[in-house]
Amino acid sequence: MKITQIETIRLEEFPNICFVQVHTDQGHIGLGETYFAAEAVEAWIHESGAPVLLGEDPLAIERHWQAMVGFIGSRSTGVENRGRSALDIALWDIFGQVTKQPIYQLLGGKCREKIKAYNTCAGYHYTRKRPKHASLPVDNWGVGDAQGPYEDLDGFLYHAGDLAESLVEEGFMGMKIWPFDLYAEATKGRYISPADLNKALEPFRQIRERVGNKIEIMVELHSLWDLPTAKQIAQALEEFEPFWYEDPINMDNLDALQEFARSTRVRTAASETLGTRWAFRDILERNAAGVIIYDPTFTGGISEGKRIATLAETYEVPVTPHDCVGPVSFAVDVHLTINAPNAFVQECVRAFYSGWYKELVTEVPLVKDGYVYPLEGPGLGTALRPEVFDREDMSKRVSRYQKPIVSA
Repeated sequence: MKITQIETIRLEEFPNICFVQVHTDQGHIGLGETYFAAEAVEAWIHESGAPVLLGEDPLAIERHWQAMVGFIGSRSTGVENRGRSALDIALWDIFGQVTKQPIYQLLGGKCREKIKAYNTCAGYHYTRKRPKHASLPVDNWGVGDAQGPYEDLDGFLYHAGDLAESLVEEGFMGMKIWPFDLYAEATKGRYISPADLNKALEPFRQIRERVGNKIEIMVELHSLWDLPTAKQIAQALEEFEPFWYEDPINMDNLDALQEFARSTRVRTAASETLGTRWAFRDILERNAAGVIIYDPTFTGGISEGKRIATLAETYEVPVTPHDCVGPVSFAVDVHLTINAPNAFVQECVRAFYSGWYKELVTEVPLVKDGYVYPLEGPGLGTALRPEVFDREDMSKRVSRYQKPIVSA
C-alpha cells in the first residue's frame, strides 16, 4: 500500500482550521486536522510533509513521524509541528481503517467506557470567521447575537449563575471561564486594578451563590499575565475554590511557572502551547503543573499525544487533551482519553459539538449526562461530510505521487 495523494481543505467561514486527507492506492482516505495559521500549515504540508510521505507505506507511522521533525520547530507548536500533527492523525486514521479497529483500540484499548466532561464556555461566534484567536478583542466581548441555547461566552460574562445551573443540569463536572482576559488586554498583563479585579471576580460569586460546589470552575488565563499579577489573581480567587489555573503565564520560563505553582494550593494546568514530549518533560521534572493539558493537533498528533500521556503517568500527573478547536480534534481527544490510564476529564464545547461540528463531519463523539463517549467506527470513526466539498468558500490544494521514470 502506498500514499498516492495528499490534499488540504480550508473553509473561509472557519479560517483557523486546516483539514488534511491522505489517499492510498487501496482506496483508504485518512483524515487529519490542525488549527491556527491554516494557510501557513497548508504550505508546509505540501512543501515539506508531502515529499516525505508520497509513495510511502502509510502504516510506517513512527518512521514518518521522525522523518517529518525537520531542522526547526521540533519542540514548538508552530507551523511545522501543526502540519506534522495533522498528517500523523490522518495516518492513524488509515491504520484504523485497514485493521477495522477504532484508534483507541490500536493504542491499547479502553481504560474506561466513557469519560467525565467539562464545558469550555465559548459560544457560537467564538470560532466562525472572527475572532481568529482565543483572546477576544475588547469590542467583541459579549456581542450577544445568540445562535442557539449555548451562547456560553456571553453567559459567563453576564449570567454566570444561570449558565452554571444549566451546566449542572446537563451533568458537567466543570466549566472553564476567562473573565480576566479583557483586563489583560488593556494592560498587556502587567497590572489589574482593584476595581477591575473585583469585576472579574463577579462570575465566580454568581456561580457559587447559585450552585455552590456542585460544579468545578476551571480558570483560563491564556498566558496573558506576568508572574506577580498572575499570583495576585490566584490569591484573590482561592476563596471560590477553583479547580485549576490554566496557563497563568507564558511557558517561556518554567522556573517562573514553578514559582507560580508553589504559590497556590490550587493546581496549575499547562499547556496547549507546548509541543512534543520534551517540552512536557521539562514541566514535569520541575513539578510545575498538577495537570498536563496538550493538544494532539498542535503537539505532534496521536503518536505524540500517547507518549505525553504515558510520560505524565510516570510522574503521577493526570492529563486532559485540549479541545476548543475543530471536530476532528474532538474525536482524536476522546480516543486518547478513553485509552490513557491517567486521563480524568475531557474538555468539550457544547456550542461546538451540538452545532457547527455537525456541519463539517459525519460523526461527533456523544456527550450525554456529563460524559463523553468515543466513536466506535474504524480509525477516527468520522469523515468530512460530502457537502463540505461543494461549499463556495472551500479551497483545496493537492500534491500527488509521481512515479519515478526508469530509463531503458
